[in-house]
Amino acid sequence: MTDSIVYLVGAGPGDPELMTLKGMRLVRQAEAVVYDRLVSDEILAEIPKDAARIYVGKQGGTHSIPQAEINALLVDLAGQYSNVVRLKGGDPFVFGRGAEEAMALVAAGVEVEVVPGITAATGIMSGIGLPLTHRGVANGVRFVTAQCGKNVPLELNWDSLADPATTLVVYMGLAKLPEISSKLIAAGMPADQPSLAISQGTTDRERICRTSLKDLPKLVKDKALEPPVLIVIGQVANLLEDLGITLD
Repeated sequence: MTDSIVYLVGAGPGDPELMTLKGMRLVRQAEAVVYDRLVSDEILAEIPKDAARIYVGKQGGTHSIPQAEINALLVDLAGQYSNVVRLKGGDPFVFGRGAEEAMALVAAGVEVEVVPGITAATGIMSGIGLPLTHRGVANGVRFVTAQCGKNVPLELNWDSLADPATTLVVYMGLAKLPEISSKLIAAGMPADQPSLAISQGTTDRERICRTSLKDLPKLVKDKALEPPVLIVIGQVANLLEDLGITLD
């Protein structure tokens, strides 16, 4: 094993300008970069031309490389290079499986440093101009993921999540949106709860749908929103007009 370090770097929610200065500096200094599907072309362009670059992106439950192989790849690269960057969309430790990679590296005796990134929920909502919490409207926020495998029902605590006073953010929820809507309503969430679906947030391809929780699956299908799509359910969606925000 070389005297190496692997940096788990968050690339942010999409807009390359929302990546941290530290993260960008490490990308520009990297000898090898392992990157995900959601990392922008503008950030990838900052990788040194002589650096090794390996794509390990995942989409819709289809893994180009299984997670165990990604873990092993990082350990292997640490044996070849002194400066390895594992570049992940959003934040490495928010539904990014960064902790699994860190554990594998630590177990192999490799030094690891985590560089935070702006996660999709905060980056996209602030980019729109909407808060996740607001006094008298939403007293808390919950983050969940709908990533559970094709044809596998979601195992979530629907009763807990169906709180109309809390903003619920669902990552990777596009394919499971009909199930999310119906199960939340069955658990007591108002069918008319204001809801948003944001496609490719913080990029120039961003598209936003707003309607009720009940009608959101149909609207998203009719509008043919493309992943990644962030689902936000809660009264904060009604603050658009108060904040002077108009949707196309």
